[in-house]
Amino acid sequence: MKRYLLLLILLPATLWAKVPDEEDILRQTMDSSSPYYYTKLIMRYNNLERLTEDEYHYLYYGFAYQDDYKPTATNAAAEELYASLPSIDTESPDRAEIEHIISVCNDALRVDPFSPMVLNMLVFAYGAMGDSEKELAYFYHLNGIMETIKSSGDGRTEREPMHIIMFSHAYNVLSSMGVAYKRAEIVSRNVEFIPLYEPRRMPDGKKVRGYYFDYSRIYRNKPDEVTFQKKRTWQFNNLGPREYK
Repeated sequence: MKRYLLLLILLPATLWAKVPDEEDILRQTMDSSSPYYYTKLIMRYNNLERLTEDEYHYLYYGFAYQDDYKPTATNAAAEELYASLPSIDTESPDRAEIEHIISVCNDALRVDPFSPMVLNMLVFAYGAMGDSEKELAYFYHLNGIMETIKSSGDGRTEREPMHIIMFSHAYNVLSSMGVAYKRAEIVSRNVEFIPLYEPRRMPDGKKVRGYYFDYSRIYRNKPDEVTFQKKRTWQFNNLGPREYK
């Protein structure tokens, strides 16, 4: 498989569309007799099993009901990973460097197990190591998570936002589209809008000037002392400190 760094390569878009039903997700992921019981799904995910579209859906959104879900927590490993990206030799990577990247990625996944950027780095790293089995496994995880987000709404209107569980996931989705984006703007209690520098023409001929994302899971799980600015800056390839003022 051809390896890419900092470029999310997606499988053909699926035709299914699934807006998260919070009551259903909570019930299914907490019920030990359910096929979508979170504990079983996350074990299979961590064992690098390829899941179905529905399983990725319940796993991703079910994380918001787990004790480990802390969307505003600092992910030191992810910040270290982002800081190291410019220095990585993608053409002839050093084995020790790749092993370090894998170690840092694993630490980052403990805070955010579904980070598309970290999953993408693992695809690259295992490909560079010649481990095609794990390269493919993380490739399927990456696409399963990305399609889960993109299938939750078209993001073109406030009424049909894409639903995400971490701030960075919205920017990962936009980066996978190859678009340049501006700072996010809070437009309602649950939704933020990320404008594009250049409008994107869609197959139906309409122009999209930005995308809407539902951040409600982050808002309701943030510590009381954390407040968000009307505009926040977040760079995909050069992670800077988040602004909670």
